[in-house]
Amino acid sequence: MLPSFIPTRAEDAEALVAIRIAAMRPSLMAAGRFDPERARMRFLSSFEPGQCFFIMGAQASEPLGFFSLRRDADGLTLQHLYLLPAWQGSGCGGQVLRRILACADRLALPVRVGALRGSDANRFYQRHGFVQVGEEEWDIYYVRQPVATSETASASEDILQLLPDIPARQGDAQ
Repeated sequence: MLPSFIPTRAEDAEALVAIRIAAMRPSLMAAGRFDPERARMRFLSSFEPGQCFFIMGAQASEPLGFFSLRRDADGLTLQHLYLLPAWQGSGCGGQVLRRILACADRLALPVRVGALRGSDANRFYQRHGFVQVGEEEWDIYYVRQPVATSETASASEDILQLLPDIPARQGDAQ
């Protein structure tokens, strides 16, 4: 069963920070950059509750992780996609990302994302069609161009409902 998404609120910030730290700890430690307070401040500096969603499993009473998706002038930016360590490698992240990409395809929008250099996330995004477009000292940046689709209704509907500020492509049913 597909995971469901629950919008976050401002008061969820510390729970989101805890998920982010747990998810990134191995990669940050491997890079010699693990600092929980820096990770906390970096997340909180850009946290927008209206763009962030808990990832819930079918039988889960607690979140499996979260993602944050922002609408830009020329596409979507996946700011965060984190799963708790127990759910990493389970296929859940791929399900979430495929739903985001289906939405982007339906809207004919590219999706941008960044990943920590050396993180397994780099291979994950590349497997899902992202192509490297830039890099900095600690991060690698990717974009995935939209794939033409004739989709009229699918699992991507839930993303559209969660992000009502993203207009439908001209000609799409409202």
